[in-house]
Amino acid sequence: MARSNAEHADKSRNFFPAGFAVSAFNLICSRAVMSNRLGRLVPLVALAAGVLIAARLEGQSRPLVAPGAAAFYQRLLPQIARIKLFDHHAHPAFPDDPDVDIAPPPPGATPVRLRAENPETSAAARVLFGFPYSDMTGAHGKWLVDRKAALKRRRPGAAYFNDILDRLGIETSMANRVAMADYLDPARFKWVFFVDCFMFPFDNSALERNPDLAVYMPLQAKLLQRYAQQLGQPSVLPPTFGEYLSFLRKTLEENKRRGGVAVKFEAAYFRSLSFGDPGGEAVELIYQKYRGGGALTIDEYTRFQDFIFRHLIIVASELKLPVHIHTSVGGGDYFNLRGVNVLNLEPVVRDPKHRLTTFVLIHGGYPYDREAILLASMKNVYIDSSATELMLYPTEFKNVLRRWLETYPEKVTFGTDAFPYNESLGVEEVYWMGVHTSRTALAAALAEMIADREISESKALAIAHGYLHDNAAALYK
Repeated sequence: MARSNAEHADKSRNFFPAGFAVSAFNLICSRAVMSNRLGRLVPLVALAAGVLIAARLEGQSRPLVAPGAAAFYQRLLPQIARIKLFDHHAHPAFPDDPDVDIAPPPPGATPVRLRAENPETSAAARVLFGFPYSDMTGAHGKWLVDRKAALKRRRPGAAYFNDILDRLGIETSMANRVAMADYLDPARFKWVFFVDCFMFPFDNSALERNPDLAVYMPLQAKLLQRYAQQLGQPSVLPPTFGEYLSFLRKTLEENKRRGGVAVKFEAAYFRSLSFGDPGGEAVELIYQKYRGGGALTIDEYTRFQDFIFRHLIIVASELKLPVHIHTSVGGGDYFNLRGVNVLNLEPVVRDPKHRLTTFVLIHGGYPYDREAILLASMKNVYIDSSATELMLYPTEFKNVLRRWLETYPEKVTFGTDAFPYNESLGVEEVYWMGVHTSRTALAAALAEMIADREISESKALAIAHGYLHDNAAALYK
């Protein structure tokens, strides 16, 4: 539960004073001055939700709303700003936490919105931490790093990130991580754990065909070894294939016991999402042939991966663990965009034997977002919008949201994909950018739908509650 204003007043003086919310559209439209621990006065721009469309928040983009929908937007935004959020996908962590991701993004091209010189990231830091600069480069970034360090000392343990969630209006955030950290409150952060490693238990040297995979594949082997040690198992490759499948199931059961609420595939970083359906007997022969060593052919390894993928989603279904799958463009220089097309998953999600598996298309399939929403016609398929709202500015994200909400609104869920990109641009700022973009783009999309006489205002608010909270929350009870 969110802390009361009284609790914030004496425990969080380095953030906004009690009664203020983190997002600009939750603030009172005035110019506030707040003293920080360094003894300087930091002017803060505060904007009220009801006048956000007419006000200017320096460095923070807003959706372009059709003129005929402007009045609806002004009425919707303050109401949408008050809805508690269920963040369906994020990687909460401090920058030095090695368990934040099993396949951390390698160096590569960074979208404009996540670059250090982008004024939007500074706007987020200004709202959260009183950041006085227009960019995070050089000494400016060092100022922010020092400020966060001071706050962490004052708010040790789980208090620091709980405060961040409270300020953003996030009730629950799914934590997609290798393992949970003791500084994340399990009442607020729910663990989604990785399972791709079970598809890669053999000699993976032949798969390391580019610099990105040369980093990723050893990490898969490392996680598989970690799971074996977790169960007290001497080897990741037990004597029989049946025992290997038992190792897989026991790991999922143990991770669920430890608080896991869903499984996650990042398979698109390693291979195509086009999975066949080979028989178990043929795959068992492959296991026995290479258990003791040797390099598999690409065809043999692909058939093994295909079988294990389908077996994993069946076990997850039996354990009532939703299956999260990365379905959008990814980081690095060698990501295969063709292979991540969500239509590759159609034979899987429409297979009758997987009808009881709940699938979540993480990142909404972008740039195949139109295809993704049509797959969501299946009763067990959902879309998570995380990362899409970071790659796209609010005006374009508004258009993506509108297409989704005009088709299957009950299947679309909010997410941020907050990630600690570096010491200065951390999870905190990315959370804020995701929340701000999603709330404003949602209000704009719904306003235009009202103006075009597609829905009523009351229906718009019901859709907003579903997208921001209820649709995802219902999946995890």
